[in-house]
Amino acid sequence: MVIIDFIVNQILRQPALFLGIIAAAGLIIQRKSLSDTISGTAKTIIGVVILTQGTTILVNSITPLSGAFNLLYKIPDAQALHPMGSDNLIKQYGSQIGLTMLFAFAINLIVARFTPLKNVFLTGHMLFWFPFIFIAIAIESGLKGASIIIFATIFTAVYMIFAPALIKPFVKKVTGSDSFTLGHPTIGLSLLSGLLGKWLGNKNKSTEDIKFPKQLEFLREITITSSIVMFIVYIVIGLILGVDRSKAVFDKTQSLVTFSLLQGITFGAGLTILLLGVRMMLAEIIPAFKGISDKVIPNAIPALDCPIIFPFAPNAVLIGFITSMVTSSITLFIIGSTGLFPYAVVPLTITCFFEIGTAAVIGNGTGGLRGAVIGSGVAGVLMILLVGFSIPFLQHTVSDWIIVFGGNDFSLWSIIAGTIGKLF
Repeated sequence: MVIIDFIVNQILRQPALFLGIIAAAGLIIQRKSLSDTISGTAKTIIGVVILTQGTTILVNSITPLSGAFNLLYKIPDAQALHPMGSDNLIKQYGSQIGLTMLFAFAINLIVARFTPLKNVFLTGHMLFWFPFIFIAIAIESGLKGASIIIFATIFTAVYMIFAPALIKPFVKKVTGSDSFTLGHPTIGLSLLSGLLGKWLGNKNKSTEDIKFPKQLEFLREITITSSIVMFIVYIVIGLILGVDRSKAVFDKTQSLVTFSLLQGITFGAGLTILLLGVRMMLAEIIPAFKGISDKVIPNAIPALDCPIIFPFAPNAVLIGFITSMVTSSITLFIIGSTGLFPYAVVPLTITCFFEIGTAAVIGNGTGGLRGAVIGSGVAGVLMILLVGFSIPFLQHTVSDWIIVFGGNDFSLWSIIAGTIGKLF
């Protein structure tokens, strides 16, 4: 268990080190020189660290919006559900989570080696969180002992093998190649967006073709545009809340304008850093992975984190975020008025940006600007329904976690696995 704990917590849960090892293995298999191997490995690790830091900055810059919406909609504390909590689950079932990770990843490699399903799930932190969710579902279903690990391993492996394969054709529509697919809980929402874009969109007009007057050409820079948009979002939410309430939830020491401006700039900086990390990592991991694809798992395709696709349509990411914020807020208001759920469902700003931002890129790939708007708009509604309907399946374990990070494949597969688990 000491060895397993080291592999799980010191390697697999550290995306930079995990992908660095994958890159090093690919370069060694290709018999690259020592200099090229060290360079490619180091750049991969540095690229992932840059991406991760950019992600952290983005999350920090949009997190205050959740508190603002909670206050606006008078949403009570999620802890009212009295769950076990994610920390306690990890402490009590950490070994089972680790074993599930290793078994599921091994199954993924075997399937990729001997079947036409060639994707290899390489999103390190998601390699942990999916077993975490399925272990919780197994506990909720009343399973004991080895059956918990078997149940969680089956569902984790099924997800790692089939979900990236389903989204792969849609990723190809965006990137024009089969060099990678997605290994992230955005896949369900992205599939929906891609299909809606295909059926209702207009591929001839892309989000990236938006024309700006000559005086506003600076808006073509996604860093500037995203900063301005987030500034406006904070100002609008602050004005709706009022001066006193906005200061209570944002920053007591700063005016609304100053706080909003700084949050907008921080968001733009985080997005810039993230995109830099993505480009750096892609430039190294794809050629390095070719060694594994050529020699160990023929035609293998890495399934990677969702920001990997952002540079292909950065305008779509921003459009998806804003559109889903609007539609999810309307959905929350309607649900709050009707009492559909007997517990709190909070605004999911993180899911809106990462999962639905990705879904908008996919919708743009199949249906252009219209596809991105329709796809992300519908995804915003579905996101709220998914998290609401998934809470009962995790009510005694990690419902507090799913309220913050759900509304995506975590919620969707909690419902699927939970329904099946109840049969046993």
